[in-house]
Amino acid sequence: MLNLVPGLTFLLAIIFRMEMLNTRSLTCLEKLVGTMVSIAGAFVVTLYEGPPLLDRLAPLHTHELSHNGDQMKWILGGFFLAIRCVIESGWVILQAVILKKYPAELLVVFFYFFFAAIQSGIVTLIMERDLSVWSLKPTLRLLAIVYSAIFGYALQAGLFSWCLRRKGPVFVCMFKPVGVAIAAVAGVIFFGDTLYLGSLLGVIIIVLGFYSVMWGKAKEAKKSHVGQSSSLQSPPQKMPLLGNNAEETVNTAA
Repeated sequence: MLNLVPGLTFLLAIIFRMEMLNTRSLTCLEKLVGTMVSIAGAFVVTLYEGPPLLDRLAPLHTHELSHNGDQMKWILGGFFLAIRCVIESGWVILQAVILKKYPAELLVVFFYFFFAAIQSGIVTLIMERDLSVWSLKPTLRLLAIVYSAIFGYALQAGLFSWCLRRKGPVFVCMFKPVGVAIAAVAGVIFFGDTLYLGSLLGVIIIVLGFYSVMWGKAKEAKKSHVGQSSSLQSPPQKMPLLGNNAEETVNTAA
């Protein structure tokens, strides 16, 4: 479900005129097709397995999910995930608008985590009544929290905001399907997961779609730069009049 975020963000960017939808423009078509292809590749990784290409290299202890549970819970969970995708896409657009008018990434990130910490703390106290879970005594638990705080949230949110202000919401959200490809490759390398044909095809499709969007954005930026350069280097329209006046002055002096 979270693979829908790039497509929803691209749609909202068109609605709020952060991206121009011109079917006659090759760069716009490259971005549009690349976004759809990348999302399709992410769904291929998720939904299609195919025959195994590399067997599992190491045993992986996982708990099989039970599909015999309450059907309404699955429907409700999918509904909440869909709402979460819409909210995240809207937040990306809103953050891009804020950073455009107030380019202070660190301050925006601070307020984001400040209110997120308050909301998370309230929800945790309501859902988890056992206060022993707040203990940080095990070393591994403490390291996991410190690592996720620095790299998983602070650094990630800072880079996210920095790229968002400079490249726009579509560029940033295109990295979400790439995360699916990275997770598939990392699972094979570090956890010994079985490499299936669907994962390989999905990764290839995601990369093709990702580079299509990046190519379109690069060509769009190049055209914009060339247009600004030509406008700055264009001669003034009153130069011929200045030339005629200069010739008249010389003739009068002679």
